[in-house]
Amino acid sequence: MTQRTLVLLKPDAVRRGLIGEVVGRIERKAGWKITALEMRDLDHETLEQHYGEHKGRPFYEPLVEFMSSGPVVALVVEGERVIEGVRQLAGPTDPIAAAPGSIRGDFGTIVRENLIHASDSETSAERELKLFFPGIS
Repeated sequence: MTQRTLVLLKPDAVRRGLIGEVVGRIERKAGWKITALEMRDLDHETLEQHYGEHKGRPFYEPLVEFMSSGPVVALVVEGERVIEGVRQLAGPTDPIAAAPGSIRGDFGTIVRENLIHASDSETSAERELKLFFPGIS
């Protein structure tokens, strides 16, 4: 089943010069294609909408602060089972638990700054794509 998902290369990935590496891994996956890509700084309002479900949790404020600490690269990726696939490619949030060959397994250093966001479901993907790429239907 063809799907679309949002991928964010977080400020740590941008600062560390990993944009090409991560985008290349996505592009090399057979059947997936990047249909939109944009570098941007995220404002507080966008971050509140994106991470609103976590408001009040201890990690919320540090997460919003981190995500506004520098530019991110936002991508729309389309393909067969792309939501599940990109999350597998990203690996678990904890870089120690992430397998070699995954983005976090190969490049992750700490849990809080974990390089990449990928939508976790079709519902999340739809909501997140509308937030980050409202002109794409």
